Amino acid sequence: MRLWKEQIIFALISLTAYLAIGLALLLLIYLLVRGLPVLSLRFLLSPPLGMRGGGISTAIMGTILLLFFTALVSLPLGVASAIYLSEYTEGADPRLLRLIRVTINNLAGVPSIVYGLLGLSLFVLTLHLGLSIISASLTLSILTLPTVIAASEEALRAVPREFREASLALGATRWQTIRNIVLPSAYPGILTACILGLSRAAGETAPLLMTGAAYYIAGKTLNILGPFMALSTHIYYMSTQSPNPTLTRSIQYGSIAVLLLIVLSLNLAATVMRLRYRRSRR
Repeated sequence: MRLWKEQIIFALISLTAYLAIGLALLLLIYLLVRGLPVLSLRFLLSPPLGMRGGGISTAIMGTILLLFFTALVSLPLGVASAIYLSEYTEGADPRLLRLIRVTINNLAGVPSIVYGLLGLSLFVLTLHLGLSIISASLTLSILTLPTVIAASEEALRAVPREFREASLALGATRWQTIRNIVLPSAYPGILTACILGLSRAAGETAPLLMTGAAYYIAGKTLNILGPFMALSTHIYYMSTQSPNPTLTRSIQYGSIAVLLLIVLSLNLAATVMRLRYRRSRR
């Protein structure tokens, strides 16, 4: 009887997993099928024309700048925080550490609109950075930090303790052990954590709307200290506030396809880097 129950439960779990994966693949295929035919050099390299036509070069440039500055701030801080929590808190109060980890996990689930309000009040109004790429990037950095910290710490804690003890027994300092033993072993997991954080930042819309995303910017250049365009907000504006959403449907699907390709490229690059690193380690 127990064996039958286990088989039924296993079948239900497998069916649920395949159903979720199948739905996600169908949605991805549908969006790419509708968006890829729109893509061309002219579409990718031309700026938008009054939100009625043109290309998406300004939105692509804004997205790349946002991801660059977000990575510049959030990844070093996130990995450093994970190293501290994993390697330098042995004598700390376990209840305090448990509280910190619960707080980090809860922050990862906070709605992005809350981070948008934080970025508006802190960076735009208090620090007087204005509606700009810098304000938006700092906001996205705070948004992605919990994800990077939590996933990186899990990767560091997965490294066997025997590796650390053997290194310390041979006379290495704690930092030498972390740098030469722990970090190389946890590199694939840390890389995955960084890509997860950047992937989430690439698709966020609400924080950008509150920290400087513009409805329309003429021309091809962007000022990092001024308003900007991004693919996620461009899709939102074209879908909800375009003078004629039906006529601009192709631009919407094209923008979605480019955003998906950017996220997929990040994940593909991380996968290739992990495989090459594991082969070199072997």
